[in-house]
Amino acid sequence: MQREQLPDVAIRTFEHYYNQLVAGQTGLIPEDDIEPVASLPDAETFSADLAERGRAALPQTALLKLNGGLGTSMGLDKAKSLLKVRDDLSFLDIIAHQAERAGVPLVLMNSFNTRADSLQALEKYSHLKSEIPLDFVQHKIPKVTQADFSPAEWPADPSLEWCPPGHGDIYTALVTSGMLDTLLERGYQYVFVANADNLGAVLDPAILGYFAQETLPFMMEVADRTAADRKGGHLAQRPDGQFILREIAQTPDEDLDRFQDIGRHKYFNTNNLWLNLPALKAVLEANDDILGLPMIRNQKTVDPRDNSSTPVYQLETAMGSAIGIFKGAGAVRVPRSRFSPVKTTDDLLAIRSDAYVLTEDYRIILNPTRKLGNVVVDLDPTFYKLIDDLEARFPHGSPSLVECERLKVQGDFQFGRDITLKGNVTLVNKSDGQQVIADGSVLTGD
Repeated sequence: MQREQLPDVAIRTFEHYYNQLVAGQTGLIPEDDIEPVASLPDAETFSADLAERGRAALPQTALLKLNGGLGTSMGLDKAKSLLKVRDDLSFLDIIAHQAERAGVPLVLMNSFNTRADSLQALEKYSHLKSEIPLDFVQHKIPKVTQADFSPAEWPADPSLEWCPPGHGDIYTALVTSGMLDTLLERGYQYVFVANADNLGAVLDPAILGYFAQETLPFMMEVADRTAADRKGGHLAQRPDGQFILREIAQTPDEDLDRFQDIGRHKYFNTNNLWLNLPALKAVLEANDDILGLPMIRNQKTVDPRDNSSTPVYQLETAMGSAIGIFKGAGAVRVPRSRFSPVKTTDDLLAIRSDAYVLTEDYRIILNPTRKLGNVVVDLDPTFYKLIDDLEARFPHGSPSLVECERLKVQGDFQFGRDITLKGNVTLVNKSDGQQVIADGSVLTGD
């Protein structure tokens, strides 16, 4: 890490977790050590007074987006946020407009891989230029061999010897980049943090107003868990009432059933977080700049595409787990609309369709004419997993899904122009050749 010229704080933070690993700690959180969360303040009931309080706090607020992902799972070799989503606008374009509308500075946490392209894409937004730098860069850490805890070696591709330390690195990177001190020196007190691929995560004045009014040191937005969220991190509390976040990688095997019991653990972490900067600075200073988030010990192979390569540990942390560090940290229930991440081409096809609309204030919401909830898209990964394959099979864009509840596609299809899907549509092509859905087709049911 020193040879790679990583900052001292980043090295000491890695050492903190490495020592835990060598000492035999697993980072596991047993069910018997936690309790479910019964109820929370509900953002859908927040008053106009709170929204006004939030608007008054906007001059002390910044918008921070996690922008380190390359979108490799969809076949991208550039920042995922540069992918076009709606009306020829990328994620990053929409985020830039959202920041402009809110009148707050935009800050990206980039990786070394996403920084250059992302900053270039933002050059056309002159209004974003301010005394606050547009970005800072997350760190990298060595993968650790499971056999003897040595640094992993992979001469065929030395870059695979390194991994990101999870988005919990945000706190370390805020320190080492100087961004935390810069924001505080310029009078900023609050930061809203969210993933760049979650376009539902807009800066909401009422939620900001609640955060400011309650003088919370840290706050997490959570949403009601559904069957689709059984494997995502959930909110819990210790017996003393302190909130914590538990990820599936932190759950003992014997507790997995209760981890996935959405009736017991009702709220999942949206990864929309609110930081109180003076509180963050105070906790970091008290702990020698090491926040001490719970360790996540991920078991991988050094080459993730080669299951026979050296077994390694990746020592990661989740930024939401800071809820267990700040005494008196809060959580608030938010509507599902604030959690609309695009993780797959299934999600992308849906959000590009008329089931969603881009509002004048640059929010992606369900089409008001839609009488159903979120559309469920399930595309055959053999033919649609990569973005180039998706766009080759939908050359005219997404079909109309505003009246579609679920679309399931098995096999190879190419969709013509002006296709309309209604209800639950399943398409199956078991042949070796591609089937073409003719222009203007209206498909209902199987």
